[in-house]
Amino acid sequence: MTTTKKAAPPSERRAHLIRLAADLFAEKGFRATTVREIADAAGILSGSLYHHFDSKESIGDEILRGFLDDVVGGYREAVAGVDDPRAAIERMVRFSTAALSRHRAALTMLQNDWAYFSAQKRFAYLRTAMKEIEQTWLDQLERGKQDGQFRADLDARLVYRLLRDILWIPTSWKQARGKSWSTDEIVDGLLRLLFDGIIAR
Repeated sequence: MTTTKKAAPPSERRAHLIRLAADLFAEKGFRATTVREIADAAGILSGSLYHHFDSKESIGDEILRGFLDDVVGGYREAVAGVDDPRAAIERMVRFSTAALSRHRAALTMLQNDWAYFSAQKRFAYLRTAMKEIEQTWLDQLERGKQDGQFRADLDARLVYRLLRDILWIPTSWKQARGKSWSTDEIVDGLLRLLFDGIIAR
């Protein structure tokens, strides 16, 4: 008796295509990746891809919207009802690491092709989301200055940029002899460095 493999439901098939496309966009760049290459990776004809998406930009849009909706929503949740700016920042750091691990391909797309995306009207929401992310950090840093937890001479915008660039890098660094730090160890190390420094007290 022979059986035939059932086709994946449309929602699963669509999600699979998005993951394939995201990996290609991250590897080759959004502009350099063609619809044919996405279809080839999926084992389908280019025309079949258009049953799910009307353009390459629609695929990119779905990837980036999913990423930024997750990040912005997570930051809102991290600071909601939290009166202590240090606690809020700790929650934001931990959320950032988890979210960026889930969306590594989207983050790479954003970093590599920001100039292209930010110049397109379709992707105008990117700037809006990035401004909200920045303002969330600035609000907590300024609150910490005002209540005396953080140094009065702290440059909140500079600290935000430094933290953003640290957080937006891979968290799979390798040590010598094949050892590696876990994500939690990296986050804990960053928080200790941020709040305690390296000077012996």
